[in-house]
Amino acid sequence: MNAMILDLNALKNRQQTAWGSGDYSVVGTTLQIVGESLAEACDLRWDERVLDVAAGNGNATLAAARRGCHVTSTDYVPTLLDVGAERAKAERLDVNFQVADAENLPFQDASFDAVLSTFGVMFTPDQAKAATELARVCRPGGRIGLANWTPGGFIGQLFKTLGRQLPPPAGVQPPSLWGVEAHLHSLFGADAAAISATARFFNFRYRSAAHFVDVFRTWYGPVHKAFAVLPSDKASALEKDIIDLLNRLNRGGPDSLVVPGEYLEVVVTRR
Repeated sequence: MNAMILDLNALKNRQQTAWGSGDYSVVGTTLQIVGESLAEACDLRWDERVLDVAAGNGNATLAAARRGCHVTSTDYVPTLLDVGAERAKAERLDVNFQVADAENLPFQDASFDAVLSTFGVMFTPDQAKAATELARVCRPGGRIGLANWTPGGFIGQLFKTLGRQLPPPAGVQPPSLWGVEAHLHSLFGADAAAISATARFFNFRYRSAAHFVDVFRTWYGPVHKAFAVLPSDKASALEKDIIDLLNRLNRGGPDSLVVPGEYLEVVVTRR
């Protein structure tokens, strides 16, 4: 058990470095519509206390603040919170930004009416611990709103493609399990009075497959780090595999790239 804890801590440190590399906000801001949809799915109300966990550049944060909520935005990468703070300031939104680990949230039990995470908490190494923390800080009757990439969707397939060249640590559950409804029931268990899960799609829009790869290898932390550590032959193989995947899923025709990315929009009602 102690060895597993050490392994998870080491993995978390590597993940933190990866998400801090590049500039996630270049990609993240394109996903704003997901935060807006999740805010509506959670039926957020004016003056409700909302926590955004693993908030990244603040998409769900801004969506909740635009609906009059008192928002605390958290992430374990300070530079990502800085971008969220810049965005909130530009819109004159009053948001509290705080560095925090999703697996060890520095808040009292039942502190929030709603707890949100868009493509964030799903990447925690210890999934059960993260789910327990989300439930702990949400009041009874409150909502836990999540947007999670599915295993069979584009991003799930992208991470499998990365894994062929850069295998993940043995024994660590894939993040895309958060996009499986049955797994969510196992994670939240007795803490959930109800779980609503709806399959939705976000369309990735780029000039071409090559343009997508260029943006992601430059700015998107996990892809950026993968290309940085792979030798040139494996990096070339990874680039080819990603381009093949994109072209296979492209519905934008020969002159553009439009790739639907399936995700699960989840609302857990806290028991």
